[in-house]
Formats: sequence, structure tokens, C-alpha cells
Amino acid sequence: MRRNRARAVLAMGAVIAGFAAIGLTGLPAARAGTPEPAPDFALPAMDGSELRLSDLKGQVVMINFWATWCGPCRQEMPLLQQLQVKYEPLGFTLVGINVEPESAGARAWLEKVPVTFPILFDRQNQVAERFGVQGMPSSVFVDRFGRVRHVHRGYQPGDESKYADMIRSLVKE
Repeated sequence: MRRNRARAVLAMGAVIAGFAAIGLTGLPAARAGTPEPAPDFALPAMDGSELRLSDLKGQVVMINFWATWCGPCRQEMPLLQQLQVKYEPLGFTLVGINVEPESAGARAWLEKVPVTFPILFDRQNQVAERFGVQGMPSSVFVDRFGRVRHVHRGYQPGDESKYADMIRSLVKE
């Protein structure tokens, strides 16, 4: 019996490690002490402008890294739009960062699934690398002071309620 329990614990650890390896765990950005400042960046936006993260200081920001080839990214995009609409009046901004080398596919896909939040293009994955993105989708939550407060990797149905909890918590601060 003890041996079976030990095997079950090891198997569960392997499953959790496997999920972590493919980016399906939500991990706090700061392990202890003061949260780390989010790296500032400037990227071209879909509307032709350029957006800098520091321009959003004072807002709670959710940065969502995504790609059109990512099924979970496509699944969560309409749900992200709902979060933007609901929480924007409270000082929340969602920023989508497409990580594909060419933006034409993302532009075409977004014509079918339009969003009102800014879509930026990180064609060389420089910003994704600075944030330690390892899988798609990945979301980074930044507080009003520009500090990374939470990182969520992957998407499964129901994760949007976790996003909403984090947003509500940060806008209350």
C-alpha cells in the first residue's frame, strides 16, 4: 500500500512537471518581497501607432502573448475581449502581443474575431524573451505601478475566471 501511494505521488509530480514544461501552470511573478518591475518595451500596433508599456502606468495591464497557430490562443481571444470591456472602466487595459514573424496572418484572423484592445507585433520575439515567455498563450499581469504581479501560462476553459479574479484584485489596490 505504501509503495502504491509513493508511486501515485511520483506520478502526480511527473504530471505537474509535464504541465509546467509545456507552459500550463500559473505562477506568481514575485516569489518573495517586492514584485519586479515589468520590462518596458515599445512595439508597433495594428493601427499603425507604437505603444510603450510605460505609457500605461497607472493602469492595471494584462499582457497576453499569442499566435494564430495556437488553438488555446484562438479560443481565449473572445473571452479576453469580454474582460477588456468589463474592466476597462475600472482602469484596466489588455494588450495582445502577437509573436509571429509575419503579421499578415494575425491581421486576417482579427478581421474575423475583432477586439477593441491594442494588438502589438513582436515579430522577433524580443519582448516575449524579456518576459520569459515559454509557451502560448502566456499572460502577464502588471499593477498600476508597473510591477509584474502574476504570470499565467497556457489556457484552459475556466481560466478566464482566474484572470477576472486577478484583475479585480489589482484594480482594488
